[in-house]
Amino acid sequence: MSMRARAARVRALLLTLVAFLVLAATATGCTSGGDDRPRIVVTTNILGDITREITGDEAGVSVLMKPNADPHSFGLSAVQAAELENADLVVHNGLGLEENVLRHVEAARAAGVATFAAGEAADPLSFHTGAADVDGEPDPHFWTDPDRVRKAAGLLADRIVEHVEGVDEKTVRDNAARYDGQLGDLTAWMEKTFAAVPEDRRALVTNHHVFGYLADRFGFRVIGAVVPSGTTLASPSSSDLRSLTQAMEKAGVRTVFADSSQPTRLAEVLRQEMGGDVDVVALYSESLTEKGQGAGTYLDMMRANTTAMAEGLTGY
Repeated sequence: MSMRARAARVRALLLTLVAFLVLAATATGCTSGGDDRPRIVVTTNILGDITREITGDEAGVSVLMKPNADPHSFGLSAVQAAELENADLVVHNGLGLEENVLRHVEAARAAGVATFAAGEAADPLSFHTGAADVDGEPDPHFWTDPDRVRKAAGLLADRIVEHVEGVDEKTVRDNAARYDGQLGDLTAWMEKTFAAVPEDRRALVTNHHVFGYLADRFGFRVIGAVVPSGTTLASPSSSDLRSLTQAMEKAGVRTVFADSSQPTRLAEVLRQEMGGDVDVVALYSESLTEKGQGAGTYLDMMRANTTAMAEGLTGY
């Protein structure tokens, strides 16, 4: 190779290296946005909203789960997985909810990152799987009971103050107290709204087991679920559907509540099985929506669901 060719090659390599460094610096700047606040990474968007209410501007809060996603099945990119290991605190639901994310949370914990499992801190229940009335796996859907959210939110505030350096404790405590009051108001409003549902109609059928905590708190009976599991990743058998339709006929239940982020095909099967006289009501049970689309915050979601449930159970 001639001296001229060698020099040209060296210049090309240097230009490539410079371009790479510029791009890397640009990417780093875009990621941080000049924000030197401590970082909290949250797995689900419901917990993300709650965390932001408590944290305010004291820390940057990154939420991994997009609006209208399914917490049982969403996954992470390599960049999001790296976010977990570089966080000051990771907030996740636990109890098996984020089935494709748990290993990344465990890796962050092993790397020394502080974590908080909200569901495990909220006095979890188990869901019942059928005739034997035997407790199954822990139910991860604790947020359908606002009182349990109040408990988890208070413990989360403690965790933030304890493990996230640089936050102002008084601000976090004040935010937590304000939000606790809003959650208390929500509970009182739900009690008043559900009081209009007659006792003989306080029975729930859903697309999968998701409202056990709400039923426990507000005095409903869970007749069953189209998918007899605490996860949307399971599938019903023909005997499951037959047992459920028989239970619905016996209880006089004609309303099925299906999550808005999931197809209602399985609930439609019940409509066919029971002669078409079944109402399918969509709820925001697993995920928040974009702002302004019905369930942009946890408080919006619970109010929308309570209204839909009360109307669905009294309107037939």
